[in-house]
This record gives sequence, C-alpha cells and structure tokens, in this order.
Amino acid sequence: MTSTTEQFTGLADHSATTLLRFATAGSVDDGKSTLVGRLLHDSKSVLTDQLEAVERVSASRGQDTPDLALLTDGLRAEREQGITIDVAYRYFATARRRFILADTPGHVQYTRNMVTGASTADLAVVLVDARNGMVEQTRRHTAVAALLRVPHVVLAVNKMDLVGYEEAVFASIAEEFTTYAATLGVGSVVAIPLSALAGDNVVEPSANMDWYGGRTLLEHLETVAVGSDPREEPARFPVQYVIRPQSAEHPDYRGYAGQIASGVLRVGDAVTVLPSGHTTAVAAIDALGTQTEVAWAPQSVTVRLTEDIDVSRGDLIAATGTVHAPTTDIEASICHLNERPLRVGARVLLKHTTRTVRAVVKDISYRIDISTLERRPGAEELRVNDIGHVVLRTAEPLALDPYADNRRTGSFLLIDPADGTTLAAGMAGESFETLRNTAAPAAADEKDWV
Repeated sequence: MTSTTEQFTGLADHSATTLLRFATAGSVDDGKSTLVGRLLHDSKSVLTDQLEAVERVSASRGQDTPDLALLTDGLRAEREQGITIDVAYRYFATARRRFILADTPGHVQYTRNMVTGASTADLAVVLVDARNGMVEQTRRHTAVAALLRVPHVVLAVNKMDLVGYEEAVFASIAEEFTTYAATLGVGSVVAIPLSALAGDNVVEPSANMDWYGGRTLLEHLETVAVGSDPREEPARFPVQYVIRPQSAEHPDYRGYAGQIASGVLRVGDAVTVLPSGHTTAVAAIDALGTQTEVAWAPQSVTVRLTEDIDVSRGDLIAATGTVHAPTTDIEASICHLNERPLRVGARVLLKHTTRTVRAVVKDISYRIDISTLERRPGAEELRVNDIGHVVLRTAEPLALDPYADNRRTGSFLLIDPADGTTLAAGMAGESFETLRNTAAPAAADEKDWV
C-alpha cells in the first residue's frame, strides 16, 4: 500500500506539472492574438467549426489565408478594429500539459485588463515586434508582470520574417529586455525568436533560424517548471463555510470547509485562528467524503479542530508560529481598475480571501509612473489603469501576508459598497520595491536562446 508521504509527493508533483496558467502581453500590433491563434492551430487545439468560421470571415475580407487572430478576438469591436479589447481566455491541452491562456490587450487604456489576466498567471509571454524593438507598452507590461510577481517571463520576439530572420536583431532586443527586466527583479528571462504569422518556432522549429538552438514556444510552455512545493510554504486555510449538521448521525460534528491557499495541513498540527489569535490543533481532515491525514494547496477540504472555539467564515486557520499579527492599518500597492477615481477618504469594502470588511483610504502615498518606475508623490486620487501605493484603515483586523511572500493571502480587492463593482486589485506591502535591484543584469555574453 502506498504511504501517505508517497501519495503526497506524487500528487504534489502531478499538480505542479499538469496545468500552466499563462498570459500574453505586449504593445498594440505586436501580434499577440495571431500568436495565440497560431499556437492553438498548430497544436491542433481548434475545433473544425471554429476554423471554418475563421476561414469564412477571412475570405469575406479578401484574405487568402485564415486570420488566426480571429480565434481569440471574439468581440465585434475587436474584429472590426483588428485589436484586442477584453481578456480572451482559452483552454487547451497537449499530451504533456493542460493550459489556461489569457490573451490580454495591448492598448494603454486597457492596462487594467492585462492586470486581470496576469494576476493568476504562472508565466507571462511578452511580445515584441522585431521591427520596432522595445516600446513604452513593452516596459509597462513587463513592470506589471514584475509587480504581480509572475514567476516566469518569456520574451517572444515576433515578426522575425519581416527583418530577414537576422540573429543580430533578435540578440539586441533580447539583451535590452533582459537588462530592463533585471532592474525590476525578474531574474530569469527566456527569449525566443519567432514568427506567429509564418509559424516559425511557435510549435514547430524554424528552418529559417538555424542559429537558434533553443526550444520552440510550445516546448517551453510544456516543460517549464511551475508551482512550488507546498511543504516549503506556511499553511494558510481561509474558512469559507462552517459545516454543522446537528443530525442524529453527526450530532457534534463541526467542520470548517474551504480551499487551502498555501502549505500543508496535517492531523495534529498546531494552528492559530485569525484574527482572534486562538491556538488549537487539527483533529481531522475530511476530503471527498473520507478522512485523510494530510492535505495541501490547492485542495478543497473540511478541517476539524481539537477545541470547540468560535470560528466563522472569513477566519484564517494558519500554522502556528508563521502568522503576521492582524492589523487594521494596511500599506499596499494597488492597480486601479475602475473608471471612477479612487480618492483619499473613499469608503470601500476590502475583500481578502473569504473575508470582507469595511475600509477607508487614509492616504495615497504615491503614484508609480509605470514607464519610468518613478514615484509621483502628492496624488489625491488614482485613476483607471494607475498603479500606486496606499494606506488603508479597516474596520476589523485582517491577517495579510506580504504579497512578496504569498500571492494568495497577500492580495485583496477593493469594492464599491454602493453597487458591488470592483475598484482596485491590491498587494499588501512594498511588493514592487522588493522586486527592484534584487537581481543583477545578465552578462553581455550570456545567451539564454542558445
């Protein structure tokens, strides 16, 4: 019979390698939608009727070949203008891995959509037009990926066919991008030269770039190591629902259901319930109707505790000795997502994991110029697409981890209490600053693409 340890190791490895969430980013007309369409088409992830529909639309426009960008640009305005406006999610799979792809817009006014698409991504593919090199929006999207702590970044130098497949062009862009990314704390960048339109190095290796010795984009997506070992992270379990049947069969059953945000929970582990601070231990763990000795992120389970203490939805069960003291004063970086400005004094709702509390914006410390990375102090408001640093005061204490330490329990949303619309996405702590100057630029003679 397989031991609990063996089961844990096998399942942890399986969950870390079979699903990749990734987002595309880059400036307008760099070819993001075409790249996604090519990736889906050449990996045979497009249904016949979808391809036929694209072929009909392309033919009606007088195009000789299918416009693969139409596979992702589904809004009428997107097809009419030839741009991406909203985030387009696509789900596909190969024999080696399953994928959730977010094709994000390139226009400056839709930066908030890029934030949405990249917020849960394990990897970001930043496209650059080989003819234009890095532009302002390239830097903006790279900075957003760094701010959101996306673990892996791929530089896709697209439209190599339009520069004669010249290695020197690719090498220059790769060096400039790698140096810039390093200033943001992005320590590892994989650069791939490709042509989404012609299919070079997207799924199949290019015969036009024999100087490139690296993997194709799909090969990299299939093999990049994602996820982390839950045993190396502190346990965090936000309570979503309290189960109390009070039936004849289970008269004393009291369980706390939810999804483990990070780490591992074992029967017998000492845990602290926040924000109350009560310390107890895990008595039992129920998963899929059966008891288990151990569970790990991101499993959904029901946890029972040894003591009958007051625990309700929104509380956080955490490994004792690893928790940060709950506080009502929160400093955070936020990306403003709403057309209505966020002003000092604004009253909002703050949603952190399964807990929602009232809060007020005490101060806007500064706004970040995402193009130059400069701080602009003295801001009275943040407008749509702005990124800034704020101080919030909550009506009830919250136990947030620094976002730099834990993306799940260090993030939150600000919500308009009047109509329930999302105002901003927040990251606790100086998450952007901790990324800066943490990695030296790659050496000039170091080529990740060879």
